[in-house]
Amino acid sequence: MTTVPVARTATLPVPAQSTYQSRVADYWNAEENPVNLELGKIDDLYHHHYGIGAADRSVLDEPDAALRRERVTTELHRLEHAQAELLASHLGPLSPADRVFDAGCGRGGGSVVAHLRYGCHADGVTLSTKQAEFANEQARARGIDDKVRYHHRNMLDTGFETGAYAASWNNESTMYVELDLLFAEHARLLRRGGRYVVITGCYNDTYGQASREVSLINAHYICDIHPRSEYFRAMARNRLVPVHVEDLTEATIPYWDLRKEADHLVTGIEDTFLSAYRNGSFQYLLIVADRV
Repeated sequence: MTTVPVARTATLPVPAQSTYQSRVADYWNAEENPVNLELGKIDDLYHHHYGIGAADRSVLDEPDAALRRERVTTELHRLEHAQAELLASHLGPLSPADRVFDAGCGRGGGSVVAHLRYGCHADGVTLSTKQAEFANEQARARGIDDKVRYHHRNMLDTGFETGAYAASWNNESTMYVELDLLFAEHARLLRRGGRYVVITGCYNDTYGQASREVSLINAHYICDIHPRSEYFRAMARNRLVPVHVEDLTEATIPYWDLRKEADHLVTGIEDTFLSAYRNGSFQYLLIVADRV
């Protein structure tokens, strides 16, 4: 198998960004949220997404305040890492010679998880120069920067080589872009038979239009949450055929219930997420698709 050279940021000038994309970049360049940073410090895996699975709520019973904060932080990180492992488990089978593409990589945790699982090469892209620099420093510290690299790029127009990737994904980043443009780029980058995976929050079309809670989440993160049906329509228009769909809504509620109890980590949006999940207007969805 011919090894595809790693795409290097230095040789790929960043495409022009829209005003909205510049606002998104500014947001993430300025972001210093403890719920992202403190969790990542546990094992230097920095995730920018939510968690799944049953939460150990006994961590709240710890009488010592400092130790309780530490235990809650560790448990939330465990749940977020479980989400990252679930996504990575749907990328394979992959070999160490394969390339994977992390669209909207944040501070880089997902690419590291994929590399540690499969030994593969990974390219992550983010609109935030700060995130790309941070993630590359983490890769260097781990001694994996020859295989895991992060780029200040636009996920809609990466400049990377057509057909170079065996798998690609978005983990809670699709709400920042138009789905047709996004899926067209994934379809271009993936080889025939390549695997695409997305985990995302989406609003439930059967509920009607986007609910008040969904609008509040949009305002909080300056994003635009898409309706569930549009994911499948846009995939069909861009040669991505779903092979597995899983509703993770119930699986993520324990994470949010615990997070709202974490006084040192709350962001003020926790009750809104829980209300939206429980009233049925918002869903947490996993979609796995093959590029045909």
